[in-house]
Order: sequence, then C-alpha cells, then structure tokens
Amino acid sequence: MRTRFYQTDAEVPSPNRRLRSLATLLAFCALLLAPSRPLRAQVESPLNARSNPAILQGVGIDQRLNHQIPLNLTFRDETGKTVALGQYFGKKPVILSLVYFSCPMLCTLITNALAHSMKNLDFTAGKQFNVLTVSFDPHDTPQMAADKKAIYLNVYGRRAADRGWHFLTGDQQSITALTQAVGFHYKRIPGTDQFAHATGIIVLTPQGKISQYFYGIQYPAGSLRLALVQASGDRIGNPVDQLLLYCCEYDPTTGKYDFIVARMLQVGGVITLLILGSIIFVVARAKPHPQG
Repeated sequence: MRTRFYQTDAEVPSPNRRLRSLATLLAFCALLLAPSRPLRAQVESPLNARSNPAILQGVGIDQRLNHQIPLNLTFRDETGKTVALGQYFGKKPVILSLVYFSCPMLCTLITNALAHSMKNLDFTAGKQFNVLTVSFDPHDTPQMAADKKAIYLNVYGRRAADRGWHFLTGDQQSITALTQAVGFHYKRIPGTDQFAHATGIIVLTPQGKISQYFYGIQYPAGSLRLALVQASGDRIGNPVDQLLLYCCEYDPTTGKYDFIVARMLQVGGVITLLILGSIIFVVARAKPHPQG
C-alpha cells in the first residue's frame, strides 16, 4: 500500500471544523485545571531525629509562627549603647540569629552561612531588611560584638549593612525573654564556657511577628528571598517573587519552601489557555481561500 503525501480539497478541514477542534482542546485543558487537592513535593524532615544524648535533651527550636516577640526588651549594641528591640522594627522584615560570640564552632558556621546567603541576594541589609545577631551568653561584651560585626561586614561587603546588621549583647533576663519568645532552647555544658544549642535563623515581620524558621547551617538564597518577601507583606520583591510564592508553600516541619505541584500545573495551564485562546482568535478571523 502506498502512503499518500497529498490531500484532496474534501479532506482539508474547514475553518469551522478547525475552530470546533481547538475549542474542544481548550475545554479539555480547562478540565485539567479544575481545583483539586494540592499535591506537595515531599521533603524528608530533619526533625525526625533519633534519641538525643542527655546533654541535648531539651535543646532545640519550638516553632512559634505568628507569635509576637517583645519589642520592649533592651540590649546593648556593638558600641555599648542600650537599645530596645523595637527600634529595629517597623518598616522592614528582620532576620534574627541567636549565637554566642565565643562559640568555637557552630555559631561561626551559622553566621558564615547567613553572610554567604545574603551576598547572593540582590536585597541588601539596611535597605530591604535588617539583621539582628544576638548573643545568648550574658558574659559576651559589646567589644566582642563589635569585633564580630567588623569581621562580617567585611565578608558581606556592602556599605548599607553598617546600619542594617546589628550585633547585640544583653543581660540574662532579656536573653531569656527573647529566646523563650522564639522557642529557642539551649543549655550550658557543665564545666565549660560553652553551650549546647540548636542551629538556625528566624525571619520576622516588620511588626516583630515570627514568619519563618530556617534550620541547620545552610540557608538557600532563593528561599531566604521568598521568606523576606512574604514577611514584608509583599512590599519588597517583584512580580516573579509573587508568582514563586503562589507556586510554593512554607513547610514548618522542614523549615523549607516546597513546590505545590497543583499550583504549578495551574500556572502552566493558564499559560496554555492563553496560547490556545490566541490561536482560536487567529483561526476565527482567518478567511477561507477561494476555491480554484
């Protein structure tokens, strides 16, 4: 049997038939976009840990999302000046990291990771957001805070950060009130000047409410950007950030953003519908060729 490489005039679909076919395809795509239960990409939670050694019992982070931290607490900044937490809030979201300045290991990793993530953002500390690095060791001094600030401002390398990244120390009462407010639990290791503590950072709204937690010692710049945009009430960022936030959801069990498969399909489907709609419009306006 020979394969035909031509069509007769009778086999050429009329504009009306083409229009009906495209309309059917459009309706099928709309059916696929019908609301359904969201499908979330699954990420293994780092909190599913095995039994902890005795020294780590009670150490960790309890998420207190949307909880208001006390903005009337007083600390000392790196110059030794007494400051209230509230003066760092009001207009911008805030990244809070809880460390102690004589920490030989984890705290350095936390602050290094935060500085690295911030360098990969086109947002700048002091402009779109503020950063508070607060010591939970009441023996840390403003001079130690000043030394740390000098090191990390040099690592970060942006001038605005001098007024946007603050290193604070305080007395035990203020430290306890702040750490309890954000659910941060730590212990002094007996016989040493060191502490057992969790690792992570916290993103707060301009009003001082807890918005997101990030666990561990790696804070992907993309996720941190989304958290800042969300905490700001969409006052910073661009339309792409809003689209990404629509297609993502913060998972408090992992401290990460997960893609929402159903939403991604909806966004892709809307784009498909727009393309098909344009094709239908063009076909509907096309004039049939005169018969020869």
